Parts: sequence; C-alpha cells; structure tokens
Amino acid sequence: MTTTGHNRTLTASDLAPPDAWFKASFSGNGSTCVMVADLTTTEHDGIGLHDSKNPEGPALLVPTSAFTTFVASVRTGSLGKTR
Repeated sequence: MTTTGHNRTLTASDLAPPDAWFKASFSGNGSTCVMVADLTTTEHDGIGLHDSKNPEGPALLVPTSAFTTFVASVRTGSLGKTR
C-alpha cells in the first residue's frame, strides 16, 4: 500500500481525477454507491474507494490483491464465512 508521508486523510481528488472514478453498473442511478478507481498504473499502485455521497470526503487506497480477493469472496458468497 502506498504511504502518503503525512498525517492527512486522503480524498478522492488526492488519488485520481473525477473521470477515473466509476461505480458498478448494477448500482443504478442512486447516490449511495461505492466509487472505485483503478490506480494500478499510477504512483499509488492500488485500488481507490470512496463514498459517492461524499466525493470530497475520505478515500481508501487498498492493495490490488486485497480488492480482488474481496470481490471474489463476494461473488462466491464466501465473504465472512470461516473455513
């Protein structure tokens, strides 16, 4: 994960321009979505996440491997199940 080098909360605009953010097509036209940005080809080298209701609020930067594991777990229904 990228370290910012300061003790400031990251925002979506810190991570990527507005046109880099998208939401799932299944989200519809609502405003209660998680926005995602593929930052794997940037200096951040990860996946950005933020709340669509608060675009200038806090954003997360997660490692790509963690995000793909999360998505795979959601798709298979195994998220939160113990092994």
